[in-house]
Amino acid sequence: MIEILAGTAAGVALGVVSGILPGIHVNTLAGIMLASLALLLPLFGPFFLAAALFSALITHCFLDAIPSTFLGIPDADTAIAVLPAHSLCMEGKGEEAVRISALGSVTGLVLAIPLCAILLVTMPPFQSAIDWWSGIVLVAVVGFLLVRSESPAWGFVTFCVSGILGVFSFRYSYLAPSLLGEGAVLMPLLSGLFGISILLHSGKGAIPAQHFSGLDIRREGILKGTLLGGAAGLVVGWLPGLSNATANGVLASAVNYSRDRRGYLLATSAANTMNSMVGLAAFFAVERTRNGVVAALSVIETPPLTFLMVSGALAGLAAYLITLRLSGVAHHLEGLDRARLNILVIAFVAVVSFLSAGLFGIFLLVLATSVGCIPRLVNIPQVFCMGSIMVPVMLYSFGVGGI
Repeated sequence: MIEILAGTAAGVALGVVSGILPGIHVNTLAGIMLASLALLLPLFGPFFLAAALFSALITHCFLDAIPSTFLGIPDADTAIAVLPAHSLCMEGKGEEAVRISALGSVTGLVLAIPLCAILLVTMPPFQSAIDWWSGIVLVAVVGFLLVRSESPAWGFVTFCVSGILGVFSFRYSYLAPSLLGEGAVLMPLLSGLFGISILLHSGKGAIPAQHFSGLDIRREGILKGTLLGGAAGLVVGWLPGLSNATANGVLASAVNYSRDRRGYLLATSAANTMNSMVGLAAFFAVERTRNGVVAALSVIETPPLTFLMVSGALAGLAAYLITLRLSGVAHHLEGLDRARLNILVIAFVAVVSFLSAGLFGIFLLVLATSVGCIPRLVNIPQVFCMGSIMVPVMLYSFGVGGI
């Protein structure tokens, strides 16, 4: 148990770093660990490494709200959620946005712990039927979004174009460094679609004064966001090929992220944490790996699920307190020139894209930014750019071989 607690503390520290730095994901840390396993395993032992990786994943779910809110740059977990979070920051409510995201992560974690125990017992017998339904779920979600759209034709075109880009990105992911593989393309892909393309149209002037006067969300909104986010996180955590970015798109069909920004932020944060916990349960129940961290756990001796759940819960508590503390960074951004800050952020993202995926990453970043500008030009929601994730998953689910 001491080894697991020490690993949890190390994982929280790693999760803080990966959460705060845009473009750095826990899957990157997992890839580095796999490459260094021969060195790390004798030094720290398998239980320490397992606890460190999983607690880093949970911590990252909390801290990644900070760059999304204040810099407007998403990672694979935040995607569409960057839009309402950054818009709240531009209204002087950045700290509130981060705190709502942290609250959603907590409620998702609390809901996930007992739910995972139920899933371990009930789901394995139905796994073969469940696998096939992931594509059907996404087709229904996209159809619902198109029907609700004011311009279904442009929404469909944007969805298809971004989907083709997503298929291209994953199919040629071998052009990125082998250490990260397919995960390397997510950073430039999503940063172009939902980050840089937004920053290019975000306007000029200084960042407004930031103030915090409490959370402007009712208890009913918290309950609704937790349940919707929990359901979405459960679906993407158990079904094959789905991800947090997919959950963002699924939730957009149930919660309008432009009218109910706070509810959407809470729901997506709950979904991200639920997905991480359910992904671990799926590994123990049906031996499926849902993310890079679980893939890394599959090659080492792992402690019992209950120990890792305790590690995740402790990491979540620590991450919640750290996130609340760091949310006050909003006050240090007041008065900064937005145009200069955006240039710095874009340059940083370009550098990280190059380091993670080489010249192919820069190429994807340019393409994704171009596609991400389409919704602004034709006045449709940015959510249709989620075709970049949804189309490859649909093709995979139906056995077409899109990725």
